Amino acid sequence: LGYDSLSGYLDTKTPYFGALIGRFGNRIAKGKFSLKGNTYTLATNNMGNHLHGGIQGFDKVIWNAEPQSPNSEGVALKLSYLSKDMEEGYPGNLKVVVLYTLTNDNTLHIDYQATTDKITVCNLTNHSYFNLSGKGGTDILNHELMLSAKRFLPVDSTLIPTGELNDVLNTPFDFRKPHKIGERINTKNRQLAFGKGYDHCWVLDKITADVTLAATVTDSASGRILKVFTSEPAIQFYSGNFLDGTLTGKGNIKYAFRSGLCLESEHFPDAPNKKDFPTTTLKPNEVYKSSTVWAFSAK
Repeated sequence: LGYDSLSGYLDTKTPYFGALIGRFGNRIAKGKFSLKGNTYTLATNNMGNHLHGGIQGFDKVIWNAEPQSPNSEGVALKLSYLSKDMEEGYPGNLKVVVLYTLTNDNTLHIDYQATTDKITVCNLTNHSYFNLSGKGGTDILNHELMLSAKRFLPVDSTLIPTGELNDVLNTPFDFRKPHKIGERINTKNRQLAFGKGYDHCWVLDKITADVTLAATVTDSASGRILKVFTSEPAIQFYSGNFLDGTLTGKGNIKYAFRSGLCLESEHFPDAPNKKDFPTTTLKPNEVYKSSTVWAFSAK
């Protein structure tokens, strides 16, 4: 999903179509976190919480773009940006480089790298919306989804994780085997009510930072398949519950309720405030690295 011209992306009301998200993907409770005894205050731009980097996150800044020389693998674009100390309330000068590589076998690689001169937090992701039917005017409820995850993070009414890791067994959150997204989305369930559908983080079944399969989406009508591989420990599945037909996108199509889905590879939401979650702290002399691969095919 997206727009036919730049002007749509510049609209501050756009819901992160295709966006590169930072410094922190997803939510931080009440826009506050502490590091080394210092408390940092961020913008609260979503139900009293901080979302996707704030008012002017990485999706709303100008990146330096450098096309890379084509090679036998495909073509690439390198994006770089210096997020200055205390930008949007985050400490440290954060130097970020993101490489997008489109290969000859229909895969898109997104490789993130960042360094800082002061202890900070970093959790980068991409917020693209997909509808594999190829028609933005249809919903994604007949898409089949598989998630390589036996646990997910339950949330409170403002979509902040409670700190628990719940088993998906016997719940509408069990996508270990493919299920149609619409099959259980309207089940009477407290968590689904909080998200108005699926808007939760799944804990991937992995013990290393290797790039492994996280999700598979299939549209049987078109035959299109999307596979998501990532080095990240989690993935946020969002079923487009806040799309409401007010945005007009590609081909003059209005994007209606649940007409696109997101699969955001990431560390856990609110990790800076949850000591038992995998850390998102980045220190000087460390290098943040993350990789995600989208592989497209058809049958």
